[in-house]
Amino acid sequence: MANLQVTVVSAAAEVWSGEATMVVAKTTEGEIGVLAGHEPTLGVLAAGEVRITTADGQKVTAKAEDGFLSVDNNVVTVVAGLAEII
Repeated sequence: MANLQVTVVSAAAEVWSGEATMVVAKTTEGEIGVLAGHEPTLGVLAAGEVRITTADGQKVTAKAEDGFLSVDNNVVTVVAGLAEII
């Protein structure tokens, strides 16, 4: 099965990058879950958590706000004004 290439960046630096099987993020329209093959999407982040399940099954959680989430061709990019691993 294909994986996602995920990058989480803040205004200051890259917070996390790697392969994942799933990403869940809170947007202004509600929570969104992304798996490989997801349709192209652009969402405005709401303050909250971005939960990432890595390709090796680990869980990574980042606190993110003031930004957006982009999904295209199995690439997920989270760009936030403030983001940090919690």
